[in-house]
Amino acid sequence: MFTGCGTALVTPFRRDLSLDEENLRKLVQRQIAAGINFLVPCGTTGESPTLTRAEHLRVVEIVIEEARGKVPVLAGAGGYNTHEVIELASELERMGADGILSVTPYYNKPTQEGLFLHYQAIAGSIRLPIVVYSVQGRTGVNVEPATLARLARISNIVAVKEASGNIGQMANVIHEVPPGFTVLSGDDAITIPLIALGGRGIISVASNEIPAEMTQLAQACLRGDFEAARRIQARFLPLMNVNFVESNPIPVKAAMGLMGLLDPVWRLPMCPPAAANLTKIEKALEAVGLAGSVPVAK
Repeated sequence: MFTGCGTALVTPFRRDLSLDEENLRKLVQRQIAAGINFLVPCGTTGESPTLTRAEHLRVVEIVIEEARGKVPVLAGAGGYNTHEVIELASELERMGADGILSVTPYYNKPTQEGLFLHYQAIAGSIRLPIVVYSVQGRTGVNVEPATLARLARISNIVAVKEASGNIGQMANVIHEVPPGFTVLSGDDAITIPLIALGGRGIISVASNEIPAEMTQLAQACLRGDFEAARRIQARFLPLMNVNFVESNPIPVKAAMGLMGLLDPVWRLPMCPPAAANLTKIEKALEAVGLAGSVPVAK
């Protein structure tokens, strides 16, 4: 279900910091029109730690309404407190989400056994497919390949978003997990090598800006047309890189603002990019042909 390109959706806010429901619907419609394979609301790109529980559920509800079964919805439900994650995941299941993306507990740095027990408890509480999200650079803890191999034996833990940035670890993960377990890249720029190693796609930040092209890149890789994928990568690599010139989702929202897709509004502690970095974002958009207009879905 969760293969190809899925967009880690930003959450649009109004100038008064309230949720911009109307624009969220437009962003989802744009994604579907562009051919995206699945949608991922309320991940960290969606500033989920700043959303109230009601807002979190409302964002997912809107995405499900707009998706209308055309694409799967993988809703974010992760965090430090296992009990609260289970409560949120259970609510998302009742709402009709197709799966759960669950980032590792942050700051408290659980042991590998603690990580296993955390995800085992979530899996035992819901029937939905669960995608483990491993991103040590943000959470302080790595889900090691051996731990993922253990988790893969739990029937509804079906995939991992591997965002370590370590190609060697990704190769080991793919080697350790069973063939039916899906490994997804968490970094746009290394989608090609991950799929070449046996991965099945990307949960993308750049597809907020270029959903058609990132979907085309992932699908080209999956059919073995790496030459076509490299052409797309070569064109859009400046955008992939500038999206992390500051902490995500600061740059991607700034870029989408420049493209006319949303008002570039963040909730603290996210804030507007520094002037020098905004200039870099503008130049990156110019370099990939996105300056001044919203790209038309292909």
